[in-house]
Amino acid sequence: MSVKLGVPREVTTPHRKISIDIPEGITPTEFFNSPCNLRHLARENGLLRTPENFLLYRKAIGHSNIFDTSIVLDSSHNILDPLGRPVRRDQLSRQEKLVFSRMTQVIFEYMLEKYPDPDTHLLLCGEASLDATWPLSKHGVPSIRMIHNHFMVFENANILSSPVASHDNPNLTDSGYNGLFLEYLSDVYQRFFEILDLSILKPLDPSQAKLKSTGYPQGLPSWEVQGGMEALSSGHFWREYEMVLLGFLDFYRALFSLVSSNDTKISKEALYPNQIEDVLLFSNEFHSAARMLRLQVLEDPLFANDIRWRPAYKQLMYRDDDGRLIVTISQNSVGNAITELLGIVIKRVTDGEAYERTEEALVTQLLEVRSRLIQYNLGSPIAAPYWKHGSFAPPKKNG
Repeated sequence: MSVKLGVPREVTTPHRKISIDIPEGITPTEFFNSPCNLRHLARENGLLRTPENFLLYRKAIGHSNIFDTSIVLDSSHNILDPLGRPVRRDQLSRQEKLVFSRMTQVIFEYMLEKYPDPDTHLLLCGEASLDATWPLSKHGVPSIRMIHNHFMVFENANILSSPVASHDNPNLTDSGYNGLFLEYLSDVYQRFFEILDLSILKPLDPSQAKLKSTGYPQGLPSWEVQGGMEALSSGHFWREYEMVLLGFLDFYRALFSLVSSNDTKISKEALYPNQIEDVLLFSNEFHSAARMLRLQVLEDPLFANDIRWRPAYKQLMYRDDDGRLIVTISQNSVGNAITELLGIVIKRVTDGEAYERTEEALVTQLLEVRSRLIQYNLGSPIAAPYWKHGSFAPPKKNG
């Protein structure tokens, strides 16, 4: 029986029950996004911290139990105002950008060495403004505003054997934005990004960037990293990587300014004002999409409450079926996670026994990559309970 290709999948990922006491009078969401919980995260699952406060940690409730880790700029204790924390690469200092990029390069190189065959494993990392612009009426979420990058590996056979995800899954549809981009904005989105002066990132037609297994990403601008992994050790690559983000910010601000107030005034923050004028504001499709969003906001209070009026993004780098490194970018909307841009919906289940069967191999790899970061002067180790002495050793169970 042949396996159906080109369809999104729902992958089940087990995790251990998180044993943590949530104070009375506060919801789980409010607590999990608090500075107090971030301190708990570092203490229980922290792997490494840099002088710039980049925290590498094990995802206790992750996406994949093969390889899964995150870097977050944990500014929650030295910047108490959530709105004052850096949430995008362009808001980082030169030193922070350099460290963040080098950490990404080291971790992704480790993933490629450990999982060299694109036929067997899918590799990706996703940088995002973590809940950067979530509506203030969403309980608790604003407190964790900070940039992060998430690294993970999936087994292709597991993806293909997983159930097909519904195409109208709210995560895959990105609260309706994915269909909007696919049906109305894909062409103008592509044309807008043509202004970027890129030499390492080579533009790809969206159809060339799709994974065979899921048929995603869909309708998003994509670029091949010419030179592959070696390019990531070049400062030029990271400048181009940031240019993609800056172009996206111009597009996002122009679209949601139209949605909000029918305002065609170009932001003073715009990096490409002429391109906004020539490509976006003279595009009938662009205005039509903004009109549809505007009407939906006026008619649907739930949808209106989910709009992120300030730019929030997800910038992915992944290895495709041919072994190429691909970069793509999308808006970061409600419920839409990093993997779902690649057509993978994660169904998390509490199953301690299943998680424990994979835990030692997972943690051993995370400690290996930690050692490499330390060797390259990228941080100091954290002695969390499960690796207190530098190797995997779970605390003894009572009784």
